Amino acid sequence: MRELTVEELEHIQNPIIIDIRSPIEFKDGAIPGAINIPLFSNEEREEIGTIYKKEGQAIARWRAMELVSPKIPNLLQQIKKTLTDNSELIIHCWRGGMRSKAVVTFLEFAGLYAMRLVGGYKAYRQYILKQIPNMIPETAIVLHGLTGVGKTEVLKNLKAQGYPILDLEEMAGHRGSIFGTIGLGDGHNQKTFDSLLYKGLQEIKGFNYLIMEAESKRIGKTVQPEELMVKKMKGINLHLHTTLEHRVNHLVNEYVIPFENEPWYDIKISEGIDRILRRMKDIEIKKKLIHTLEVKNYPEMIAILLEKYYDPRYEHALLEYEGHFIDIVTDGINDAAKKVICEIEKFNTEDKKALEGQV
Repeated sequence: MRELTVEELEHIQNPIIIDIRSPIEFKDGAIPGAINIPLFSNEEREEIGTIYKKEGQAIARWRAMELVSPKIPNLLQQIKKTLTDNSELIIHCWRGGMRSKAVVTFLEFAGLYAMRLVGGYKAYRQYILKQIPNMIPETAIVLHGLTGVGKTEVLKNLKAQGYPILDLEEMAGHRGSIFGTIGLGDGHNQKTFDSLLYKGLQEIKGFNYLIMEAESKRIGKTVQPEELMVKKMKGINLHLHTTLEHRVNHLVNEYVIPFENEPWYDIKISEGIDRILRRMKDIEIKKKLIHTLEVKNYPEMIAILLEKYYDPRYEHALLEYEGHFIDIVTDGINDAAKKVICEIEKFNTEDKKALEGQV
C-alpha cells in the first residue's frame, strides 16, 4: 500500500481525490476538488461511534464490517467511474486510519491502484494553516469603492486576463453585507474558506503582489488570517468611483433580477431590512424603507440603503488604511478594469526599476 503525504500531494499532476468520510464530515470541510464517496452514511457513522464508546473497539469494528460488506462492489464501482487517463487515485478519511486503509485494500484486490493520504483531512488542514501565512505575496493592491461600484466584477475581469487576484467573497460564499448570501446558500464555514484561500494562494504563486477587495476581517461566517490583513492595511489603495445610478443598476442586476421570483426571496429581503431598521434612528428613513419593502420597489430601496446606511459606514472604514488613495472614476466594469490595470502596470514598472537598481 503506497502512502502519500500532504506535501507530496501538491506535486501530483492529475490527482483524483476520493474523500470516504460521511457526508456530514465532508460538508464540514474538504480538500478542494475532492469527491465524496462515503464508506458510511451519517447515521451509520454515529451508530458505530456509539457502539465504540459503550461496548468497545472490537464490537464497533465488527458492526462496521457488517455495514460495509454489502456496499463494497458498489463503492468500488463508484470510485472506478471517477478515473481518467493518467489520473492518480488518492483515498483519504479523517485521520488516515482504518477507513482509508480498508478502501485502498479493497481497491488493490479489485486491481485498481490507489494511494492513501497519510493523516487524512486532519493532516491536510494542519498543513495548510501552517503554510498560508508564508504564501501571501509581499504587496497587496486593494480595491476600494462604495457598495455597488463593481469591485468583485473588476476582480473577475482581471483574473480572466491572468492577473493574481484573491476573491475573498467567493471563498467565503458571502458578499460581505447583510444581504451577502442571497443566491449563494448559507455561506462557507472557516474550514472551507481556509482551504479555498490556500488553493487561491497556490494559483498566484510566483507573483510579488496580489489584488483583492477591501474586505473587513470577518466575511460572513469566516475570518481572514491576520497576516493577510496586515498586507492589506499597508497595501496600494485604488479607490473606484461611479454614479449612484450605476451602483443601483448594478445591485439590481446582482441581487434582484436573478432571484426575485424565488419563493425564499421576499423572506430573505424582509429579514435583512428588519436587521437594518433595528440599527437606524431616523424615523422618516425607516418609513421609506418599509414602504419600498411593501410595494417591492427594490431600486428605490437599494438607493436609500446606499445613501443612508452603507455609504456612511464605508467612509469610516477607509480610516483603517495606512497608504494614500489613488482615485479611479469609472462608468462601468470594463472601464474600471482598464484603469486598474494601468495602475498595476505602473506598480510593476516601478518595482522592476527598484530591483534593477539593487543589481
